[in-house]
Amino acid sequence: MPIVATAKRRGQLTGRGYVRIAVQNVIDVIRKFLVHAGERELRESFCGRGVELGRGILRTNCEGDEKEKKGGENLHFGFESKRAYHSVMKRVIQGIVAGLLFSILPLRGADYPAPTEGDYVLKNFKFVSGETLPELKIHYRTLGKLEKDTQGRTTNAVLITHGTTGSGGQFIRPEFAGELFGKDQPLDAAKFFIVLPDGIGHGKSSKPSDGMHAKFPRYGYIDMVEAQYRLLSDALGINHARLVMGTSMGGMHTWLWGETHPDFMDALMPLASLPTQISGRNRAWRRMVIDAIRNDPAWSGGEYKTQPPSLRTAAEMLWFMSSNPVLRQKDTPTLAKSDEALDKFVDQIVKADDANDFLYALDASRDYDPGPSLEKIRASLLAINSADDLINPPELGILEREIKRVPHGRAMMIPFSDKTRGHGSHTVAALWKDELIKLLQDSKIDR
Repeated sequence: MPIVATAKRRGQLTGRGYVRIAVQNVIDVIRKFLVHAGERELRESFCGRGVELGRGILRTNCEGDEKEKKGGENLHFGFESKRAYHSVMKRVIQGIVAGLLFSILPLRGADYPAPTEGDYVLKNFKFVSGETLPELKIHYRTLGKLEKDTQGRTTNAVLITHGTTGSGGQFIRPEFAGELFGKDQPLDAAKFFIVLPDGIGHGKSSKPSDGMHAKFPRYGYIDMVEAQYRLLSDALGINHARLVMGTSMGGMHTWLWGETHPDFMDALMPLASLPTQISGRNRAWRRMVIDAIRNDPAWSGGEYKTQPPSLRTAAEMLWFMSSNPVLRQKDTPTLAKSDEALDKFVDQIVKADDANDFLYALDASRDYDPGPSLEKIRASLLAINSADDLINPPELGILEREIKRVPHGRAMMIPFSDKTRGHGSHTVAALWKDELIKLLQDSKIDR
């Protein structure tokens, strides 16, 4: 099937390269403003200052400025005196430079290339429910270059799938991509071809909020994995994966990948998930959100004009389940700070998300049940959970019991520490990347 929208090429610039250009442009704007305002004193104090970026320093180059501005009255924009004007302007410039530094610091060390984005449209996609969508769009991001051996088998493909209500873009962040995709890191983008898709109903892929609302097909995890498989095999020409991994919902997808396509990959690494049907508290909190939305009069059967209040309830529950109590107490030690943090998180969700999308995403887990077929998994598998995960609590003992049924499987529990983030530990790659290295080494030998 054809790729409907080709990927957006960005040349050879890395993520850091784009940031350097943006920062340099802002610096130049400040400098030119001072030149044309006739502010020699402020300009000279600004010139020569550097903004540290990665391994280099961006400095303001003021050569030739005097040719642009000769004489003229100083512009003090209504201030009572030149001194008052200078005082305010210095604080403004200092604030801008500080802001640049603050925004750049998380990107230091990001030596991986900027992702290439694209869309793949699957025609007449049939869901497990029996429903059909004439066109199902799957958005994706890739890093690196695909390689094949002499027999035409792909040798360096890596699939990484995201969690509920997330997207593939969530991995392009310092604590994940910054720990994994750079030079000589475990998934060095110069060596691997990394695929980060947006699942059905998520990100920029087809979803209820695109227009169908509650008439959108009722997709499930089996449908999501099938769409991912067809993206890799039909659109990207991948016939074998070096690694399939995922976080939370993506971790559950990883278990399903191992069962439905057992010979497709060398290694599997599900994070923050359990190889069993959604049940107990994990089912309860999802059901509570689903019921809150469906029973909300403002939901109007999915045909609301503004987001229903129940979306706030959904966001509050997500905040509650996604971290650990010790970290929450540390970050929000008072009633006022707790309310402030919760309100901030919820407001961000309400502005960016959609109630139907949220409802569908949680409901999709209803068909997840890898338990009966764990023995079918042939690839080397490493399951990683954290001891402070409220969604997959270690007290249940499910992972330790079920991993024994996976022929080449093993499990690891990250102990609680000041570095773990509850369920969100799955995206803090520094906690588990050494185990990923070992998995890749062992699976290469085994296969």
